[in-house]
Amino acid sequence: QVQLVESGGGLVQAGGSLRLSCAASGRTSSTYAMGWFRQAPGKEREFVARISRSGGNTDYSDSVKGRFTISRDNAKNSVWLQMNNLKPEDTAVYYCAAGSIWNRLRVNPDYWGQGTQVTVSS
Repeated sequence: QVQLVESGGGLVQAGGSLRLSCAASGRTSSTYAMGWFRQAPGKEREFVARISRSGGNTDYSDSVKGRFTISRDNAKNSVWLQMNNLKPEDTAVYYCAAGSIWNRLRVNPDYWGQGTQVTVSS
């Protein structure tokens, strides 16, 4: 079992940056691949990025590739999502997620955080 708590959301102008943090507690976070998802109003939750247990592999959705960077520090039980060149369409609630199986994390994580709101104004 692992608990995930996100922070770092807020209001930013288009073109700006935000860094989201996810703190994991409970079972050691290095046991899990970690990811970020988002859900905009009226839309389904969608995959944003994932990172392997070691941090050696990363994967991004096409909509954020080149603008967002996922990273982790297992010693700190933390995962981050650096978001640059933000666009109004990035506005959503962002969720941290953990999964024991890399191939399944993108569609069906084992654990979810409670989410943090990101709003990008035009």
